[in-house]
Amino acid sequence: EQVNVTPYGATVVTIITLEVFAGLWINAFIVSVICMSWVKKNSVNSNEKILLLLGCSRFCFFCFSWVYSFLSIIYPHYFYVPPTYTLIASIQSFFECSNLWVSAFLCVFYCIKIANFRNSFFTYLKVKIDRMVPWLLLWSVFYSLVIGILVCDFANKSHCNNSTSQGNFSKVSIRMEEHFLTTFFIYGFEFITSFMAVTFSALLLLFSLWRHKRNMQTNSMKDLSMDAHIKAMKSILSFFVMYSINFACLILYMVYATEKDSPVIFLIYVILYTFPSLHSLILIFSNPKLGTSMLRILACVKCKVCMR
Repeated sequence: EQVNVTPYGATVVTIITLEVFAGLWINAFIVSVICMSWVKKNSVNSNEKILLLLGCSRFCFFCFSWVYSFLSIIYPHYFYVPPTYTLIASIQSFFECSNLWVSAFLCVFYCIKIANFRNSFFTYLKVKIDRMVPWLLLWSVFYSLVIGILVCDFANKSHCNNSTSQGNFSKVSIRMEEHFLTTFFIYGFEFITSFMAVTFSALLLLFSLWRHKRNMQTNSMKDLSMDAHIKAMKSILSFFVMYSINFACLILYMVYATEKDSPVIFLIYVILYTFPSLHSLILIFSNPKLGTSMLRILACVKCKVCMR
């Protein structure tokens, strides 16, 4: 069949391609800087381990999300047939879940490392968190794998109940939309659980910051950990705001998923692909090593442009 690309579809694919290219470059930068530092120092701290896995998962997420969007918009007749849809949807779900959970673990890590509480359990976590990080990351990968398998299973069931010939494509699309509800439930569970982890981390860090500020006013002394609290709070709050917007977009997408050429769907696509890139930029400039490397690259590019 000939490809019938509408102006709406061409616009969506163009915008997504530009956002994906920016996201790939940003996360490739994070991965490359941490890997070079790992090779030079022959060691990597817990924060860098989380950032490394986060950068890798987001890089792969952008790749498969672009393939998913491109094929579903440009070649829908060949996309909603096995094994194309089943394979791409399950892999995309795996990396998306990994992206969400590793991001949530990063917020929890900042909270445990910086917040000061006299609770014995919190003190135990602060001491053991560096040893727990590899296991937590491994758990996030395993959990993401389970989600990918579930999505693959539901996609296979939807195809088994339908004829996949080109003449019955409309019936296949209708049945696929019926199974979107199950997929949305899985995505909703991912967002809610990781969102709760981010929310509790932000609240605990905010309470710890308030206690530090009160102690400083009472004792009339400076606390060097105040700056660390504020920096971590800015990072977590920015992620909290973007996470909230991302969750709202998921709800809207569930409502408007069956509508074609909808401006709401177009806006949701833009926001969903902007979120990982924007958060990665915040992480870069909140990390001294990554921020310095980024500024050096930008300075070199500026010098070359000026010389031309």
